[in-house]
Amino acid sequence: MFINFGIKDFIDIFLVALLLYYSYKLMKASGSIKIFTGILIFIALWFIVTQVLEMKLLGSIFNAMMSVGVIVLVVLFQDEIRRFLQTLGSHRGVDSLVHFFSTGNKNKVIDNNIMPVVMACLNMSKKNIGALIVIEHTITLDDIMKTGELIDANINQLLIENIFFKNSPLHDGAVLISKGRIKAAGCILPVSHKQEIPKELGLRHRAAMGISQVSDAHAIIVSEETGAISIAYHGQFYLRLSPEKLEAMLTKEE
Repeated sequence: MFINFGIKDFIDIFLVALLLYYSYKLMKASGSIKIFTGILIFIALWFIVTQVLEMKLLGSIFNAMMSVGVIVLVVLFQDEIRRFLQTLGSHRGVDSLVHFFSTGNKNKVIDNNIMPVVMACLNMSKKNIGALIVIEHTITLDDIMKTGELIDANINQLLIENIFFKNSPLHDGAVLISKGRIKAAGCILPVSHKQEIPKELGLRHRAAMGISQVSDAHAIIVSEETGAISIAYHGQFYLRLSPEKLEAMLTKEE
């Protein structure tokens, strides 16, 4: 049975398994895992009906449903497909080559951009000032930037603290940092509807989780109630971070 099983077959199976695993992670992060499971069950039923049992009438109905399945998938998973294509077309692979051939100056630039953010979060945490800061990476957030007020300023600790001061008109939205600059403030983020989010976490945390589900950005939250600093990243929360842990997460190589 396995006489004709070669290296191409192994690669074929491995790539399919990798695709299914990545799809599973993507759907789990976006809260669509039940729909994804339902699709897998439907595909399994279609295969059994058409290939194993060879039921012609039921098989023709399943085939007709499969023929329009691509359109249904695009409608159901348009955000997930967009994120997948953006990630696929991003320069993450190119970044690896750049890191390999580049000098160590880039890490210093990253640290210089991150430290004002860390210090601002630390000061706001001590004063229980709520804040939401999104740091863009490979997936562009131009749509999010357009929902706020454009700033395009150097990353500055005092500027960040002033934006989130309670009397500031922009303190309720999110600050977007991109390419080493504060691009916009007062931005509106997509709110996550994941049921697993603890009830004690407020709207800022849900908004941070929402942007982390559709992009590879770091979303930093400073709680107005407790002063705790947290991060939402790739659909996961990292709660009650120390300044050192915050800096380590933001400067960690992908």
